[in-house]
Amino acid sequence: MLYPERFSNLPAHVWPRLRGLLDAHDGGGTPIHMTIGEPKHAFPAWVTDVISQNASGFNSYPPNDGSSELRQAITAWIKRRYDVEMDPGSEVMALNGTREGLYNAVVALCPETKNGAQPAILMPNPFYPVYMIAAISGAAEPVMVPATEATGHLPDFANVPEDVLERTVAAYICSPANPQGAVASRDYWARLIVLAEKYDFFIFADECYSEIYRDAAPVGVMQVADEIGTDRNRIVAFHSLSKRSNLPGLRSGFVASGPETIREIKQLRNYAGAPLPLPLQAASAAVWNDELHVQENRALYVEKYEIADRIFGNVPGYNSPQAGFFLWLPVEDGEAAALKLWRETGVRVLPGGYLAEDVDGENPGNTYIRVAMVAPKDETARGLQAIRDCLYPD
Repeated sequence: MLYPERFSNLPAHVWPRLRGLLDAHDGGGTPIHMTIGEPKHAFPAWVTDVISQNASGFNSYPPNDGSSELRQAITAWIKRRYDVEMDPGSEVMALNGTREGLYNAVVALCPETKNGAQPAILMPNPFYPVYMIAAISGAAEPVMVPATEATGHLPDFANVPEDVLERTVAAYICSPANPQGAVASRDYWARLIVLAEKYDFFIFADECYSEIYRDAAPVGVMQVADEIGTDRNRIVAFHSLSKRSNLPGLRSGFVASGPETIREIKQLRNYAGAPLPLPLQAASAAVWNDELHVQENRALYVEKYEIADRIFGNVPGYNSPQAGFFLWLPVEDGEAAALKLWRETGVRVLPGGYLAEDVDGENPGNTYIRVAMVAPKDETARGLQAIRDCLYPD
């Protein structure tokens, strides 16, 4: 067959699906876009200066793994943030956006069979769609693990059936969680690590929202792994400058793990990767070395958390996020609510069911909408108030 059937039965991608729902209708006011998680705060003004000063690097092929300066900046940040020492030469690799790493980790690391059966890859439900596509690309079964109000909006991996755990090769986990904003505690990470050791699978930890939080900085998987003495090669952590530094267009992130794991990831990158251009690597190093802009950015999100709490605090089922920049708002029907909002107010949000899969006939996202609080404060406040007035009238 010329075209494989691996992807033919997938649901439509999130954004074409959303356009199909909304674009046939006129909006009810000046559009306010609260769908995609694309930060709109200003990135550090000096980033463009760094790129210009290093523009001659566009004349050279960039190193696959990241420049030594960038890898040193990354490991220095890991030390400051998590008090974990990592070797810049063997335990980190720069990524052309973390989506690349989250996808390629399956191809680079996961076996084609386990215990004589098709491998399984666990992931939260709702989830970032790349997790599912990565599993399918690796000929693994994507296993959706509920992440609902009943489970604290984090996946309850311990209740996965044992026959599935025995063929599990990896588990994706996002903390702080997209879309719910829940944060994995030290005990949660420790339990997951013990489970991974017992059943011999990787933990793919998507920590891209780690620097957007209210008060206490979220615990990181690598620091817990070090505390309990687990093998670093089992832990694969992903971080990004998109949210931390408002640089989604820079396409810059990193993966951190033990040296054997990173060696396998690097080997795939040698053949199939797209390294970051050198001027952008220089900018990335400078950004990882600076914390002032991160603190200023975080303060802007804290203001928006407070606005959201004032507007939705008495709405039944409202979950005030611990971290990240999304609201996961309860509604009767996510698609109907999103369409009503667009037609009556001009506010665009994402139906929660578009971020989740049906399991046993139920989609855990169908009764939610996801609202991205990425716009400036005043615009965000207008959008949130319009949502309240339209969907939750007193």
